[in-house]
Amino acid sequence: MENADVVVRGDAKGFRQEVVSGEHRLTVDEPVAVGGTDAAPGPYEYLLAALGACTSMTVGLYARTRKWPLENVEVSLRHQRIHAKDCADCETKEGMLHRIELEVQLSGDLTPEQRAKLMEIAHKCPVHRTLKGEIDIKLREAGAAAA
Repeated sequence: MENADVVVRGDAKGFRQEVVSGEHRLTVDEPVAVGGTDAAPGPYEYLLAALGACTSMTVGLYARTRKWPLENVEVSLRHQRIHAKDCADCETKEGMLHRIELEVQLSGDLTPEQRAKLMEIAHKCPVHRTLKGEIDIKLREAGAAAA
């Protein structure tokens, strides 16, 4: 794909993949328990990293623009699959769904009101909005006519 933001390459002999984004290079793999070599984080870990980084950046930017005394932001994340029936707040009521839990630790001499506002802002990072919104993924084989 011409002008792709990210290119992923693998030799199909295993799970290990090379990711190229501009001048940056990453490796993706799966744990040994599922057939990988555990040479790098897996796809879901990178998804969590994207959400965590975006959350931290968004909170930090908001605090900086207001000159609030936020010193550090730490975002801990966990992904799991749960039974839909175990989620009282979810629209889906049957089968399985994905749950991502985020815990945000704010350090600095912040007022309770500032902390509450920063937690509200944490829900508004662009990656969070993308994951919560409708996603239209168009897949085609390279060289095939675009739909």
